[in-house]
Amino acid sequence: MGILNVTSDSFYDGGKYNSVEKALQRTETMIKEGAFFIDIGVASSKPGSELISPETEKEKIILILEALKLRFPETHFSIDTYNHEVAQTCIEAGASIINDISGGILDPKMHQTVAQYSIPYVMMHMQGIPKSMQKKPEYDNIITEILAFFVQQTKTASKAGIQDIIIDPGFGFGKNTTHNYTLFKHLNQFKTLGCPLLVGISRKSMIYKHLNTSPEEALNGTTALNALALDRGAQILRVHDIKEAKECVDLWLALQ
Repeated sequence: MGILNVTSDSFYDGGKYNSVEKALQRTETMIKEGAFFIDIGVASSKPGSELISPETEKEKIILILEALKLRFPETHFSIDTYNHEVAQTCIEAGASIINDISGGILDPKMHQTVAQYSIPYVMMHMQGIPKSMQKKPEYDNIITEILAFFVQQTKTASKAGIQDIIIDPGFGFGKNTTHNYTLFKHLNQFKTLGCPLLVGISRKSMIYKHLNTSPEEALNGTTALNALALDRGAQILRVHDIKEAKECVDLWLALQ
């Protein structure tokens, strides 16, 4: 899953692809390098960011999505949104997947909306909201608490009618570095939920802060953890760097 940030303040590539032409160029590159999904995000979810209104989000995303669908009609586009109105508008414009960082918590109408269209739904775990999630995240037992969250939310989503749920543990979303590595170490426990597992650790602070570098220098660390994620049960890698992630996948498959 290739990341296409069309926001101006993403932690790594903010502002690089926030025009239609730049988004088209970036998407073409990612497809050529082996991306199967393209995940389009307008609302920044980096720590400290404010929630965005559906109106603002729709205004920014719809022109880009329509242009992408026209240029790349065979590609699967995922929409990174927590607003059900945005999800509905984008699905009707051709989006194939909804990727919700709140798992349906921020907008209770999200599950019902996705269910109406019978498309896959990525359900992520986040403690709190982006503005405050990294101030002092706390867990008694991070694995059991996140598993309990997914048990509850997948049950709610299934009851609403969603049949294809993908889970994302939400690295960096209301979790400190210790939380992130504990979660990563026990990734295979999430297979008990019976849903495909998506992992998104691309160039995140759990890598570059631990290595004392920066997002720009975090590709090698990302690649190393992507390989380990596949071995722990990840079935989708959400990444900025497609070529390197695709090589991880191809080599991992060769080992099988």
